[in-house]
Amino acid sequence: QVQVVESGGGLVQAGGSLRLSCAASGSIFSINVMGWYRRAPGKQRELVASIFSGGFTNYADSVKGRFTISRDDAKNTVYLQMNSLKSEDTAVYYCNAATRINNYWGQGTQVTVSS
Repeated sequence: QVQVVESGGGLVQAGGSLRLSCAASGSIFSINVMGWYRRAPGKQRELVASIFSGGFTNYADSVKGRFTISRDDAKNTVYLQMNSLKSEDTAVYYCNAATRINNYWGQGTQVTVSS
């Protein structure tokens, strides 16, 4: 079992920055990839960024150059640094931890970008 807890959401003006954190606990060794997803009002959930156990990262085209995913293995925490935020980034952001046989989700954190 893996547990993930997000933090760091909030309200920010367009052009501003936020950093989200996702703390993982439990069977950390079994995690293959951790990712950030988001669900905007009226839209389906989409992948924002992911980081694999080997360090490879992947980003949605809409956030490339603005968002950076990283991790601190000593703290079992993954971060999403979000810069140059746009109103269309407004969404609930969810952390996901994927093992070989299961997916674990956090409760989500709201990010609201005002224009």
